[in-house]
Amino acid sequence: MRYLPALLIGRLLRALVRMVRPGGGSALPGLVLSKIAPGVLKRALSAFPQGIYLVSGSAGKSTTTKMLVAILREHGLSVFTNPSTANINQGFYSTLIQLGSLTGRLPGEVAVLEVDEGHALTIAKLVKPKGVVILNVTEDQLDRFVDPSLVRDKLTDLAQEATDFVALNASDQNMLILAGSIQLQPTWFSIDHSLRVLSEIGLGYAPTYLDALDEPVTENLVVGMDGRKTIVSLGSERVEFNLPNRGVHFAIDAVAALTGAKKILQSRFDPTVAEKCLNQLPPVFARGELREVRGQLVEFNLVQNPPSFQLNLDYLPDDADCIFVGIGRDVHDPSWLWTVDTEKLDHVAMVAGYNAAEITLKLRAGGSIIDEVVYDLEEAIEKYFELPVPPVGYKTVIFSADVMRRMRRYLGLTNPEDVSRI
Repeated sequence: MRYLPALLIGRLLRALVRMVRPGGGSALPGLVLSKIAPGVLKRALSAFPQGIYLVSGSAGKSTTTKMLVAILREHGLSVFTNPSTANINQGFYSTLIQLGSLTGRLPGEVAVLEVDEGHALTIAKLVKPKGVVILNVTEDQLDRFVDPSLVRDKLTDLAQEATDFVALNASDQNMLILAGSIQLQPTWFSIDHSLRVLSEIGLGYAPTYLDALDEPVTENLVVGMDGRKTIVSLGSERVEFNLPNRGVHFAIDAVAALTGAKKILQSRFDPTVAEKCLNQLPPVFARGELREVRGQLVEFNLVQNPPSFQLNLDYLPDDADCIFVGIGRDVHDPSWLWTVDTEKLDHVAMVAGYNAAEITLKLRAGGSIIDEVVYDLEEAIEKYFELPVPPVGYKTVIFSADVMRRMRRYLGLTNPEDVSRI
């Protein structure tokens, strides 16, 4: 009961913020709780009978975590997880306010947590994870991390905290370097070489500028892709399913989740259960999410760095129409937009967001025809939904995280779990 007053303050503050800002109210309460009761998080995360497992890396954390959690739950485990937007230190305190009891307890036998690569070690130091799944290193948030090698170093420190297993992406040279600095023998997952050329940029991982290391042989391998249909080999077992999202990068997330599930469940792992689960699983919000808004079908595609922007464009259907591009304040250095080949966006219905001018310049330099640029986001949203539905049957939105959050909040899409598979 020692944390009851602090948690009550956090809940009250969250309720007050949400009265003013529907769908918000998470960052400030978490920050306050971390200051007045810093010990409550370690106590909460230490209470899971079967321990905690962490998923980290530059890209794919949210999708991999959602897949892994769903597979474990389908096998009968009671799993606690954090919302994908709450993957930094204060976000975990906010999650405790939102989902925990007034005594500071979180539900579940086991925890599977998505952790930001810059904050992962802080969580791992609080409570040593039994297992860690690390996806990749990309050239992302250079204003924050300066160099991808520093991200690799942070992920190496995280991997060293694992007690039972470390699962690594064998198709990323950064992971091969990381593996040479940890004590546990890694469990590898990968994608067949023949499938890596499905995108013009391959898998988009950060170069190491070192001599290439030999890629280890792994039995956890994506061996086939045809559109969204994906085949994963797990040694003597095979899992066939349709991805909830388009793209080879999502296939990597799936094999990572399957590898993690197999390590956690051991002999209880059933490939038919995993297959059924992945066939039904909806995407993470805004990651290829197709949903009805104001009587219109809209596909939302989040882009956060050069590789994710490029991969989403590479897998954009050729007949995609009525395209909205929104780039917000989170793109602190708009110069990276020029590294993306936007040739596929030959016609854009609307451009909006804080960095609308920068993305407009880039698009027009690449030959795109832009119907309208609207700097006020709410005005842009209203005008966009007044446009007729295209022949393909749905509109397409491509946005950065800042525009994503603002647009979803404006449209009343405040529940990240309210996503269905259409």
